[in-house]
Parts: sequence; C-alpha cells; structure tokens
Amino acid sequence: MVRGRTVQARGRSRGDPVSGGGGIRLGAAMKVARALLSVWDKTGIVEFARGLADLGVELLSTGGTAAALRGAEVPVIDLVDVTRSPEILGGRVKTLHPAIHGGLLALRGDQAHMAELARHGIRPIDLIAVTLYPFEAAVAGGADLAAALEQIDVGGVTLLRAAAKNFGDVVVLSRPSQYGDVLDMLRRTGTVDRETRLGLAREAFARTSGYDAAIARYLDQHDAAGVFPPHLVLAFEKAQDLRYGENPHQRG
Repeated sequence: MVRGRTVQARGRSRGDPVSGGGGIRLGAAMKVARALLSVWDKTGIVEFARGLADLGVELLSTGGTAAALRGAEVPVIDLVDVTRSPEILGGRVKTLHPAIHGGLLALRGDQAHMAELARHGIRPIDLIAVTLYPFEAAVAGGADLAAALEQIDVGGVTLLRAAAKNFGDVVVLSRPSQYGDVLDMLRRTGTVDRETRLGLAREAFARTSGYDAAIARYLDQHDAAGVFPPHLVLAFEKAQDLRYGENPHQRG
C-alpha cells in the first residue's frame, strides 16, 4: 500500500514469482543439459568442465576459457558458433547477445517463452560458471584510472544477474569454491535442488553488488572536488562466525 492506494507491479501477468505461479518453477529440482563457462579465474574450471562433460552436459565457452578446456581435451563449443556473431572491440562484447540471454532468462514453464525461443532458434542454458575481471586486484595493485576501467567486467556481471534472476531454471556459479558441491550433487542425483539454486543466486547477487560497490568507491577517489560522496556503498565478507551473540545463548 502506498498512500492508501494498492500498487500492482506492471507486467506481472503470469502469477506471483515468489509463489512460483505461472511459468516460474521455484520449487522443482532441475537437470542440467547445457552449460556456459566463461571465467577469468580458471581455478578448477577444467576439472569442473570435465565432470560436466562426463555427465553428458553440452559445454559452451568463450575465448581463453574455451582454449583452456580445449587444451585439456574437454569437448567445448565456442560461443561464436552459437551467436553467429564474432567477439568485437578486443573482447569487450562477446556474451551480450539474445541467443545467450534469451537462453538464460526464458521461463521453462512458460509456453509463450519456450515458443519464442523455438521461433528464434535459441536453446535454453541451464548452468553458468562466471568469474569476473579482477577489478579489485587491479586497483589494489596500483592500476591507474585507464587500466582500472579496462578491468570493469560488463558481460560477466550481466550473465550472473540474468542467471540469478532466473534461478528457478538456471544454476549460477560465481566462485570456483562452488564447483565441487554442485558437481557432486549432479553426480548423486542428476539434478540441482531449489535450495542450492537459491543459495547460489544470493551469492551471485552478493558478488555483483560487492563488485559494483568497489567500482563506485574507486571512482569516488577521482572526484576532483574531494567531497564526501552523496552515496557511500560498503561491502564486506564474513571472516568467521562469532562464538556467541550479545548474550551467550544467542548465535553470533
């Protein structure tokens, strides 16, 4: 309620997304048939990709990630063969394409969405693994403004947000530390459950929000006026659990 008036979100014709109405399947365990891997930090990616391939998952990848997988003899399809569009601007544009984001954002339970994918020859993507350009490390290493700007990831952040928004149908991995648990679950059950997908979506949004906060803080340092910024965004990572809360019987 806003000032006594009931406000309804525009465009919500398929039901309440929280309850899983219409085409949104928030509660179902899901299989993974097709995955997109595009990582800056390649820690564990070959082993993860090989495990997915052994389970029959089709792998799509970009540039250096595809080269690393191919060098390890892991079968992979170059993303340009899916989009039919080359990487341009020195790699600045490679994943920003309807064939990719349509495959991530389509609601599998929405017949209109699936018909539209079919009409455009787009296939769904069920899992992504994306690690972002190392902006924070570049800044910490003393990069100047021009070099720092080159380390701002655009396509990777967009992939993470699209997949996390549609976690009912997509598994989103934003850190190498997540690969093992997801692969183990797929090996055990053949699916990824809703609780895991929701947790991974939360982590993906935490990663992108922390990334954007780091960029905003860095650019604030280049304010010629040197005034306190109108918006101060801080992001923290938990170092450890506390032994107890304010009182010994409470969790910290």
